[in-house]
Amino acid sequence: MALHAPLLRLPYFWDEAGYYVPAARDLLLTGSPIPHSTVSNAHPPLVMAYLALWWKLAGFAPIVTRTAMLVASSFALLGLFRLAETLANFEVAVTTTILTVLYPVFFAQSSLVHLDLAAAGLTFWGVNAYMKGKGWDAALWFSLASLTKETAILAPLALFAWGLLPQRWRSRDGKNLSERRFRQPVLLLLPLLPLVAWYVIHYLKTGFVFGNPEFFRYNVEATLQPLRILLALLVRLWQTAGYFHLLMLTVAALFAMWLPPLREQGGERSRIALDAQFAMLAVVAAYVIAMAMVGGAELARYMLPVVPLVILVCVSTLWRRVRLWLGVAAIVALMFVAGWFINPPYGFAPEDNLAYVDYIRLHQHAEEFLEARYPMARVLTAWPASDELTRPYLGYVTRPLRVVRIEYFALEQLLSAADSRSNDVSSDFEVALVFSTKYEPAHPLLQRWRLWQEWKQRFFDYHRDLPPAAAAQVLGGNVVYQETRNRQWIGVIELERIVDARN
Repeated sequence: MALHAPLLRLPYFWDEAGYYVPAARDLLLTGSPIPHSTVSNAHPPLVMAYLALWWKLAGFAPIVTRTAMLVASSFALLGLFRLAETLANFEVAVTTTILTVLYPVFFAQSSLVHLDLAAAGLTFWGVNAYMKGKGWDAALWFSLASLTKETAILAPLALFAWGLLPQRWRSRDGKNLSERRFRQPVLLLLPLLPLVAWYVIHYLKTGFVFGNPEFFRYNVEATLQPLRILLALLVRLWQTAGYFHLLMLTVAALFAMWLPPLREQGGERSRIALDAQFAMLAVVAAYVIAMAMVGGAELARYMLPVVPLVILVCVSTLWRRVRLWLGVAAIVALMFVAGWFINPPYGFAPEDNLAYVDYIRLHQHAEEFLEARYPMARVLTAWPASDELTRPYLGYVTRPLRVVRIEYFALEQLLSAADSRSNDVSSDFEVALVFSTKYEPAHPLLQRWRLWQEWKQRFFDYHRDLPPAAAAQVLGGNVVYQETRNRQWIGVIELERIVDARN
């Protein structure tokens, strides 16, 4: 709470504004788990119900929302601590928890209204129950996780599949997890029941099982191409083991494997039982493979249920084999904190560190200017600014503005908008709000590899947004407001018609 104190009153950001907050607000106002003010994506409603309860008790405000999510994040960290303590020891558990807190993606996501971190926390509790052999407890935690986000079902299914392997494959150190701790693997299939029930309800209410057709096309149909799956697999592996300085920890753990275990009075330091490590590896592999096959946006937050498991194994390895292991952990911790503020030399989602604060401040200032100077104008812009301008409860404007929406601010989109404006009265607009929809590093690592640029455009919806001055030339207007923060930018363009009317 102390670390996030300056962030608690921020307006809602990106997917928060575009789906999760409107969906939770619909549930608060109508009691229906199916949103009506936004198109349903068929995500299970547990987090939205959780937020609606907080709003009912404490009021609808960003500080209430972000406090609620921090409570969920803290519960996730407690689950990770208990899991690490079960598998290793107190020292490893404390260090693993601190590094997870400081990992930029986890830190940034801790107060944001997304599903992945809450699902990760419930997954940690489920894996901990599994490791202790508590079948019904594991089934309960995994059921709650799957009602938080549908992809959380991967963890119990992976553990179930792992349990089906022949015992000689699973027992690597004479301490077979399934025989010693978990005797009812069929209970791992129970979380399928509430998830299937949710999809039945969703189908009966909307006529769609897995969300609206466009959502399903973007996240499933368009992703099932062999080359894209291979590229996405590499991205997921990078996000699991190397993203935002995580590579320092995993490489340190790999080098530590060449060292002999440290010896104490009672013998050499113990490791996490290999059977438990392979069980967690099954969960990691399931997420890496599944998230390479589905998901239109390769967001790092989708891997939050498994990255802390990687951190746990790496910390345990360092503790077992490196005498100055705390020093290595401290260096990694400092690099993680640096990652909050310093953007990497490759493209990333602003939600993965405090770059999202820059985005929010840019949009706050520009949209306050827009509302004050052009309260009656029709505004050309793209999502999520289109929602920010039309939904005052998101925290950017005090009254809704009229919007003409395009997909993004690439040249072809702006040319199409300018053409529509001259030929179609219904598409007319007087002002444009243009902004960076993707973070572009100054010198991208792979910028000279033309094939990679082509693959990004073909498979990952990559495009280049025109900056305000160039966009103004295409649209035939003048830039009247512009602001830049850490390579993110926003601008307001006034079309000539307004200038002529004033003259």
